[in-house]
Amino acid sequence: MIPRLLEQYENETLPALEQHCGRTNRLSLPRLRKIVVNMGVGSAVAEKKYMEEAVRAMTEITGQKPIVTLARKSIAGFRLREGMAIGCKVTLRGTRMYEFLDRLISLALPRVRDFRGLNPNGFDGHGNYSLGLSEQLVFPELNPDRFTRTQGMNITMVVSTESDDESRELLRGLGMPFQRPADQGSN
Repeated sequence: MIPRLLEQYENETLPALEQHCGRTNRLSLPRLRKIVVNMGVGSAVAEKKYMEEAVRAMTEITGQKPIVTLARKSIAGFRLREGMAIGCKVTLRGTRMYEFLDRLISLALPRVRDFRGLNPNGFDGHGNYSLGLSEQLVFPELNPDRFTRTQGMNITMVVSTESDDESRELLRGLGMPFQRPADQGSN
């Protein structure tokens, strides 16, 4: 079964990108390569159960088991030792990536409190877009009774182009709700 967002990319977004970029070769147009979902769990230094809860939540959100990230060096001020578990991350590709992005755009982002659109300046200069969510409970897959501890996450969309403008047009064509230029001044 082909994800809905992948069909939209091939049928609607690609022709619009051909017009915007001025190229007819579809392989030279920007496309989504992967989505990386990262959750830093600093409180896992004190309590191991927080890390297990974060791994369980990310597994339910993404449909894929995350890898646990370890501290690279010791920092005494944070009571952190080298090799301690301090976060988890998932790299999504293919159909899982498009299904996750569809759920993010259509279900999770509208549930964010006081949501006025995503910042269109969240690009890194190489066409990749990053956004942060302050709590994971905006995803409807999670039962709020099971996950009492609010945990934030970072989501990075890696795109096959080096141009931020082309990447912005791709994500806008996929349905990302970016703020309009008039709305940006109110933040």
